[in-house]
Amino acid sequence: MLKTTVSLKPADVEKKWILIDAENVVVGRLATFIAMRLRGKHRPDYTPHVDCGDHVVVINADKVKFTGRKLEQKTYYWHTGHPGGIKESTADKILGGKFPERILEKAVERMLPKESSLARAQMTHLRIFAGPEHEHQAQQPETIAFAEMNAKNVRSQ
Repeated sequence: MLKTTVSLKPADVEKKWILIDAENVVVGRLATFIAMRLRGKHRPDYTPHVDCGDHVVVINADKVKFTGRKLEQKTYYWHTGHPGGIKESTADKILGGKFPERILEKAVERMLPKESSLARAQMTHLRIFAGPEHEHQAQQPETIAFAEMNAKNVRSQ
């Protein structure tokens, strides 16, 4: 009996649209779930070199939670490109600022493969909105109740 591995081709991929409400969900747990969906690792026919993940729409990204004291202590760094141009900000300042969805976007981006065209293509399938409204009703996304699904796995603190 001969067994062969079937490799998925880009033309054979059927992408679904999923909607996730991020209200009161821990950032890291949500980011791992989103990264798995974007890469397509939840599929039985997952192929590492093919973009076979789903389109993910996240709403209420400004209401995500951090565990412990990370809200005050977690520091995000970036560099302006000029000498001595390192900048820093805390998670609390970013969530209270103009673009709170960047917290979740950076968490997901850092869980995908580094510096590859496949990871850049997969990040284009992620849409994050700070509020409860989104502009993708026409795609009829399937709603995933991540908060209820993950609540039984998290111990009450």
